Amino acid sequence: MTHQHTHTHAETHFPDTESLITVRDWVRFGVSQMNRAQLAFGHGSLNAWDEAIYLILHTLHLPLDNLEPFLDASLTEPERTELESVLHQRIHRRIPAAYLTHEAWLGEFSFYVDERVIIPRSFIAELLQQQLVPWVDDPECLTSALDLCTGSGCLAVLMAHAFPNADIDALDLSVEALAVAQQNVEAYGLQEQIQLIQSDLFEKIDRQYDLIVTNPPYVNAASMAELPTEYRTEPEMALASGEDGLQHIRPILRQAAQYLFPGGLLVAEIGHNRDALEAEFPQLSFTWLESGGSDEYVFLLTKAQLDLL
Repeated sequence: MTHQHTHTHAETHFPDTESLITVRDWVRFGVSQMNRAQLAFGHGSLNAWDEAIYLILHTLHLPLDNLEPFLDASLTEPERTELESVLHQRIHRRIPAAYLTHEAWLGEFSFYVDERVIIPRSFIAELLQQQLVPWVDDPECLTSALDLCTGSGCLAVLMAHAFPNADIDALDLSVEALAVAQQNVEAYGLQEQIQLIQSDLFEKIDRQYDLIVTNPPYVNAASMAELPTEYRTEPEMALASGEDGLQHIRPILRQAAQYLFPGGLLVAEIGHNRDALEAEFPQLSFTWLESGGSDEYVFLLTKAQLDLL
């Protein structure tokens, strides 16, 4: 099974692209075609302008943060052919940009991705890059952490940088996802700090941690049925969480306390399910953390709070 997308001219279906000569021409064309096709964004870019620029600069092997000097550069025929193929795959096949470039970014961290994993976009990422201040008093003293449902391994890698003395376990049910995570762990040279484990939630875990971080599946059945094509290219098991979106977080909340040291913390992302979660667990005093400009998506609980379940 291959995870590389082939770029062949036979795939292209845009008429009259011969007049597109410069980078500026292709940016304009890409934005127009993406808007016309009413693409869904959210896998790294939020609009057609950013997405077109990213795909064009990446395909041409140009710096991603420096468009201006190249706008009026003329492209060679092979470059135009490759651009047309990439834009075709994004627009007509609705393949997310990250799967075309095999690259996703969280802040300044780049990760390899393909269709075996969900594309990284966790709100927890910015909290880890702030070392979970003020909830973690001294990042140097945090010595053990678990990334539950690690996917591409992106949060485990961020944890390793935030907490350099932490021994980190990163687990996932998907063997294919763990193969991608292994690639990212090795790319950052973190094989000694991060151990990858194939497990159904806590099933294979027999130790305790100072910190458990999880971005589990949390999309409810109604939302799954309405997902745009772009999101349907991602592994369903990384998104779907039963009728109400709480199928995975329920057992995590009920079991997490036994896997935390005294004073330990659970940080979890739950999407748009805050109201449903608080209604189901009224005995828990969730602390909702500010991330992505909102306090709706990520919560924190202490071991002492979780012991109440």
